[in-house]
Amino acid sequence: HVQLVESGGGSVQAGGSLTLSCTKSGRPLDDADMGWYRQAPGNECELVSILSANGSTYYAESVKGRLSISRDNAKNTVYLLLDSLKFEDTAMYYCKTPAGVRGPGTQVTVS
Repeated sequence: HVQLVESGGGSVQAGGSLTLSCTKSGRPLDDADMGWYRQAPGNECELVSILSANGSTYYAESVKGRLSISRDNAKNTVYLLLDSLKFEDTAMYYCKTPAGVRGPGTQVTVS
């Protein structure tokens, strides 16, 4: 069965950058889309980016121009580069498949 594990979160100052990783096991990385979501305390879960199986990408308006999603099929890993971070980017970040499989998340805190 498919499992996802995120990593790369941390505490950074505003304007800084982080690269999050989502490593998939159980199925090839490129046989399905992969989405990155985030949820801040008291807020609903928000879709921030999608990397489709065919390589196309989607970014939410709130992050467009500051985030970049990519993948390394050999490592079965999807990356999310967060640049020019803002306080409002503070959240738990999750990767999730269309079937609803989700990792435990990685925390991003911007101060």
